[in-house]
Amino acid sequence: MVDERKDEVYGTPQKYDPAFKGPIYNRGCTDTICCVFLLLAIVGYVAVGIIAWTHGDPRKVIYPTDSRGEFCGQKGTKNANKPYLFYFNIVKCASPLVLLEFQCPTPQICVEKCPNRYLTYLNAHKSQDFEYYKEFCVPGFKNNKGVAEVLRDGDCPAVLTPSKPLAQRCFPAIHTHKGVLMVGNETTYEDGLGARKNVTELVEGAKKANGVLEARQLAMRIFEDYTVSWYWIVIGLVIAMVISLLFIVLLRFLAGIMVWVMIVMVILVLGYGIFHCYMEYARLRGEAGSDISLVDLGFQTDLRVYLHLRQTWMAFMIILSILEVIIILLLIFLRKRILIAIALIKEASRAVGYVMCSLLYPLVTFFLLCLCIAYWASTATFLSTSNEAVYKIFSDTACSVAGKTCNPETFPSSNESRLCPGAYCQFAFYGGESNYHRALLGLQIFNVFMFFWLANFVLALGQVTLAGAFASYYWALNKPDDLPAFPLFSAFGRALRYHTGSLAFGALILAIVQIIRVMLEYLDQRLKAAENKFAKFLMTCLKCCFWCLEKFIKFLNRNAYIMIAIYGTNFCTSARNAFFLLMRNIIRVAVLDKVTDFLFLLGKLLIVGSVGILAFFFFTHRIRIVQDTAPPLNYYWVPILTVIIGSYLIAHGFFSVYGMCVDTLFLCFCEDLERNDGSQERPYFMSPELRDILLKGSAEEGKRADVEE
Repeated sequence: MVDERKDEVYGTPQKYDPAFKGPIYNRGCTDTICCVFLLLAIVGYVAVGIIAWTHGDPRKVIYPTDSRGEFCGQKGTKNANKPYLFYFNIVKCASPLVLLEFQCPTPQICVEKCPNRYLTYLNAHKSQDFEYYKEFCVPGFKNNKGVAEVLRDGDCPAVLTPSKPLAQRCFPAIHTHKGVLMVGNETTYEDGLGARKNVTELVEGAKKANGVLEARQLAMRIFEDYTVSWYWIVIGLVIAMVISLLFIVLLRFLAGIMVWVMIVMVILVLGYGIFHCYMEYARLRGEAGSDISLVDLGFQTDLRVYLHLRQTWMAFMIILSILEVIIILLLIFLRKRILIAIALIKEASRAVGYVMCSLLYPLVTFFLLCLCIAYWASTATFLSTSNEAVYKIFSDTACSVAGKTCNPETFPSSNESRLCPGAYCQFAFYGGESNYHRALLGLQIFNVFMFFWLANFVLALGQVTLAGAFASYYWALNKPDDLPAFPLFSAFGRALRYHTGSLAFGALILAIVQIIRVMLEYLDQRLKAAENKFAKFLMTCLKCCFWCLEKFIKFLNRNAYIMIAIYGTNFCTSARNAFFLLMRNIIRVAVLDKVTDFLFLLGKLLIVGSVGILAFFFFTHRIRIVQDTAPPLNYYWVPILTVIIGSYLIAHGFFSVYGMCVDTLFLCFCEDLERNDGSQERPYFMSPELRDILLKGSAEEGKRADVEE
């Protein structure tokens, strides 16, 4: 009664069909309306790209601009040999106006090099240093005014301080001397009229003006590390690829042994990590400053500082110990299910062995995703730089016209200039008032949405292609004699020819959920400063719900694509049939599917952990291939993290083929049990080894075992 009631709720099981031999070849196009919508959306996306490329100018991102909106260091312009931006008075960059206009309210010019000496205009205008000083005055400046007039009109800076270029901008060369902040070698400076002041005022203004200076320095140091270590990073990623490929090949022939070796190796790698953390923790005992807590230390841009604290290694040791205990407990409680999962992995290994080119298909997916990312990034860049230069009136004193737009060419003779004698017309930001500029936000949202849609379509195409190839293997009664020629290419052709609309439909649903999540994240950032606790609670609930919804849709889509590859039905029918089939076999889903996912996760962790430990010992000079192999680095964690993340992506690419194979074989296995009974008239398509261990290990198979007998 329970089984009959369950069948009524979750559909009727598949009936025996003597004509069914696997993926149906005589099929028709599905979800053609979605296919048309996708093509129209792609045409619109191309049109948006053309419009953005017509109006955009990426130089606005690459090169700094002076007070007239002209680029510094751009070839073909009058500032081609002036790559650096110089601020007349960087202290004014600490003004709150910067947060509103994204521009410092001080004249800015392009210069060949940043000033390297301390000078004031008062001392320089009648000395031999004036020629050097003129390099930092506005272009075309002539020394035919008094000192007060020059400083009032903003023709020259009041003072030059030793500076260093950072991101093509001149910032004061701040350093410490005997505990005192200094700029260059001076602790005091003169303003333009000769009054001497403490340089701390200048330093503090400069630090406020550049609140992200430390972040930029961190970014520059990270960039330097990449420039000297990229070669070894590539070698590390190649090693990860070779290990992943070797692991997959060995899994093909020694699946059972490799799975247990993988489990033992993961436990040993985590155990070594715990041991290493303990040794570092013990080594720091008694060292000065090692007992400072992480809270007292606060955030430091130099992350190496944290490795000198005992609390850091204690935290690492606790995290690894918890992870080790969790894995060991899971292995103890899942030991019988692991045996069943190993049988499924063995069958997947045979399938991959007969369709070896499937291991290379992730490269196709990677290439198509790179195209999507490149088009999205370039379009976003051109859209964000397609604004026009906007000039506004700036004034150090109260002025009724301050903040209004102006024309730098006509401003000196305008009424605004006469109303505010001390004001000046300066480049403020890039913007515009046309319909195109008003639509920029919508175009950016459309750009992000299309990226999600196309990226999900590419992933769906890969899943359907692999599912079709592996389903062809499963439903071949005499393996591999009945296996069709070139199953992967046949599945790829069927997916594009008949099911572009269905793939677009599934990708569209997922893209809508993802764009909603992006908007929720944007709103959450805007509401962070709000004190409304109910709004924060509601936002957290919405983010959690849509995260769960996205995970569920990904799971449903993946199984729907398998049914599309086998039967050629539309997306909704395939999703419904896949969902009902899984619900009719819900215990097997928990026993097999998720256990195999856990084993594959251990395989990824093994590869990532092995390569990560090797990278750690190499970049910290613990091991050397030849003398002084590892390059000198600012932060050795930069290449290590890069290698670890890259290794995980590479391992995930290889294991994703196995994951799709296991999911496909699992659904085919459930279908096989419903269609056939193992008799001579209705034989199982599964291999005898897989049948014996799966039917024996499944709690639901008591009745079927009786029928088989």
